[in-house]
Order: sequence, then structure tokens, then C-alpha cells
Amino acid sequence: MTTQPLLILVAGPYRSGTNDDPELINANLRAMNEASLRLFRAGHIPITGEAMALPLMEVAGSQQIGDAAFNEIMHPYARLLVGRCDACLRIGGPSQGADEMVALAQAHGRTVFYHIEDVPGL
Repeated sequence: MTTQPLLILVAGPYRSGTNDDPELINANLRAMNEASLRLFRAGHIPITGEAMALPLMEVAGSQQIGDAAFNEIMHPYARLLVGRCDACLRIGGPSQGADEMVALAQAHGRTVFYHIEDVPGL
């Protein structure tokens, strides 16, 4: 890769369109992780809010999606994270949370990629 590695937030649906079905949520998570792997292999530093927030929610005692610990940590963590990233990659289908991350990235003057192939090195 000829460019400096970018810290890229991968933003995609987590709960959206799942009706909180654990298998569908895991499929959404897998899609974000697969995109992250491609970014890593291209020399970038990918990150997802879920990868950072889920372990914290577990320690905080979250028992289910939407409980107090989930709401305290999930989206607030991602909001903080997006401001520290160099760029955002938006993947997947409709998602209010992912669209919020894109809007925040743009508000911070970060590059937003809508196709992984547009990321330098891919």
C-alpha cells in the first residue's frame, strides 16, 4: 500500500432489520468484521463500535439489547469513536445508527466511503 494507514470506522446495520433475532444480528456483525478484515489486509486499521462496546456492555451487566447498560454504552461509544477515526466506511442496508455515524463523520470533516473498493489500497 502506498498511502498512510487510515483508522476506519466500519458502520453498518447491527439491529436494523433483525427484529432483534440473534442470528440476523450475528450476520450483520459478521458483515462488518468481513469488511474490517479486507481493510486490515489492505494495510488500514479498521474498527467497529460494536467490537469496542459489546465487551464493555457485558462487564456493565447488560442482559439484553436495549437495556440500560446497552443504551448507556452502545451508541454513545460509537459517537465518541467516530470523531477519532480518519474515515468511515458505510456498509449494508438501512440503519439509523450507521447513518448517524456517517453524518457525524462528515460533521468532523472525515472522509466517508460508500464502497470498500473506493478505500485507498483496495
